[in-house]
Amino acid sequence: MRAAILRAYDEPLSLEDVPDPDCPPDGVVLKVLACGVCRSDWHGWRGEHPKVKPGQIGGHEYCGEVVEAGPEATFAKDDILVAPFILACGTCPSCRAGEQTTCPNQRLPGFTEPGAFAELIAVPRDHNLSRLPDSLAPAMAAGLGCRVTTAWHALTGRAALQAGEWLAIHGTGGIGLAALILGRALGARVICVDIVPEKLTLAEQLGAEAIFDARKGDAAAQIREVTKGGAHVSVEALGIPQTVNASLECLRPLGRHIQVGMPVGHTARMEVNMAAVYAGNLALYGTRGMPSWRYPSLLGLIEAGRVDITPLISREVALSDVSAELALFNGPAPPGTAVVTEFTA
Repeated sequence: MRAAILRAYDEPLSLEDVPDPDCPPDGVVLKVLACGVCRSDWHGWRGEHPKVKPGQIGGHEYCGEVVEAGPEATFAKDDILVAPFILACGTCPSCRAGEQTTCPNQRLPGFTEPGAFAELIAVPRDHNLSRLPDSLAPAMAAGLGCRVTTAWHALTGRAALQAGEWLAIHGTGGIGLAALILGRALGARVICVDIVPEKLTLAEQLGAEAIFDARKGDAAAQIREVTKGGAHVSVEALGIPQTVNASLECLRPLGRHIQVGMPVGHTARMEVNMAAVYAGNLALYGTRGMPSWRYPSLLGLIEAGRVDITPLISREVALSDVSAELALFNGPAPPGTAVVTEFTA
């Protein structure tokens, strides 16, 4: 099969022919139909993700068609499936409590084992996967494994966003746009902050009530003014000190900050305005991924037409384009996200 392999950090991926993967007894082999290119992939490509080493096949936002199923598999040949990026064991105390994202025995295709920047991917523990609704195209579904699911769990499973509350989003990449779309579906009033005018324009077109360019003044102060006291919930979607502190400082008393952006590498430790946390009695939530049992609640909204995720995808690319897409994250990336849909070129 054809695969894009990390051979050296911050260098173009190597397109190579490698052996097809073996089918796990408790899982499936998927023919990859689509795979998103995510900022988390960029962290690994840059050498800042502690789990990603040279030789890795990246790609963790994928959906595909079953071409082989193991004897203990839940799904069968020809099923079209979407996968969360965390494959939980299903038996540990965390999994039994429904908190699969904290499973201590999780497996992570794209980070610790071969991912979906390839024609085929072996997926163990296929009880984590879900069938793709007929109404959802694979290119659209690719973001479900990370961006959309992460945003959904952040808003509903962690911060418990309520209708009528103000939601501030710092960073309007894939996660930020997903949070905007889902926040509006939940009845929240949404404000978006970024430094790329085109991204802010897109956010406004998708229903943000206010947009702020962080280069032009104190975004946190502007949010407090517009909301007459501060946002109830704030999503930080980049993982850098500037946006983390802006997210904390834009909140009203008893507000909820959700850390979605990955603080890794040189940002793993940062200076944070704890005085704002203390004075505002703020709640800080970390979040990563989504428990697989929550897929029906999200897919139900999409199938019912209450959520349209098509604006998230701005371009479909080939496997040979992944390196260029990763490099875009070195600076302010363009609006929307890229999905690999051609795996032989």
